Amino acid sequence: MRLARASLLHVPVLSGDAHTRGRLQAEGADEALLAKVRNATIARVEALRSEGKLTPDRRAYLAAQYHFHRAHDPDGMAELKGIAGGFGLPEDALFEHLHLGTLRDLASGAMLTGDGCSAFAVGDSPDGPFVAKNRDFSGTHLGVQRLFWHQGPDIHTGGMLCLGSLGSPGAYSSGMNAAGLALVDTQIGARHHAVGWLRYLAMTRIIASCKTVAEALDWLRVRPHAGGGALILADATGATAAVELGAQGPVIRTGARSWNTNHFRAPELAQETLLQGSTVIDSNSALRLDALTTRLSGPPPDLAEAAAILSLHPDDPGSAPICQHPSTADDTSTLSSVIYAIAQMRVYFHDSNPCTGNWHRFDLSQ
Repeated sequence: MRLARASLLHVPVLSGDAHTRGRLQAEGADEALLAKVRNATIARVEALRSEGKLTPDRRAYLAAQYHFHRAHDPDGMAELKGIAGGFGLPEDALFEHLHLGTLRDLASGAMLTGDGCSAFAVGDSPDGPFVAKNRDFSGTHLGVQRLFWHQGPDIHTGGMLCLGSLGSPGAYSSGMNAAGLALVDTQIGARHHAVGWLRYLAMTRIIASCKTVAEALDWLRVRPHAGGGALILADATGATAAVELGAQGPVIRTGARSWNTNHFRAPELAQETLLQGSTVIDSNSALRLDALTTRLSGPPPDLAEAAAILSLHPDDPGSAPICQHPSTADDTSTLSSVIYAIAQMRVYFHDSNPCTGNWHRFDLSQ
């Protein structure tokens, strides 16, 4: 793929305390962008409410989650409050939006809908360690994907680059800090949830406070988790890990290479995942995992090969829809791709299907 010809990317800087950085997300937003952010966040919450899925017991769970994060993640909650103020959106609805996957799990038994993702980390690449991810989501998040460089008093890792969506805090999809720790996530529905760290908020805290995979795993082991999803991590030493987040605690795999799609692989969590084959993401998660396993079990890929893996289609020999194309505007689509090249302290970013090869790059040294 054409990483060598990747164009330079300008990344806005969000500087200040967490609340200030949240407000700065909305700086310069016009009415059209404000409407897109509302459609990607509050409108999805309103749809859930209209479906009657925000029952009293689920409202009680949200309240418990809110109090938990107020106590254990004041910076994350301050950032969320700043985002709400900047975009003129209700803070409680934004908090509900972060829990949409959890709420749909509780309502439907962990059936995946439009939030997918394929992710992998390679610690022994000829180009040095890297983490890569395709973000698969519904069309509502088109036009609100953003990269930001964060620096502030709550960030103890020299600054962090976060890829996410406007209207959502920090590393809503992935990130890398100046110490060389990179992490991405994949959505995994879970039958059971507990009061504890929501994955999206935990990701931001990890890259704000941890410099290595070992530190991140120590952080994860001693904290309660809401459950659902997986994290893929790598650092400058070449260490990688896959962390599947069960409500009873994380299940961790380490090694030279790590990967995940959208179902739990650990035997102790297998019954938490509901694979009905009833949605695009649900039905092809195993196919994508098999394709990643095939390509990551041989010689270690370099960065160009990583971009090629992210671009795989189901008609490629022995392949799967790693790069997903929608049939309609509301279908699951690969909205963005990212490769965190840790040895080079460089990020390669693609803001649409990576098969088109229009990559951009940003050097953290900038």
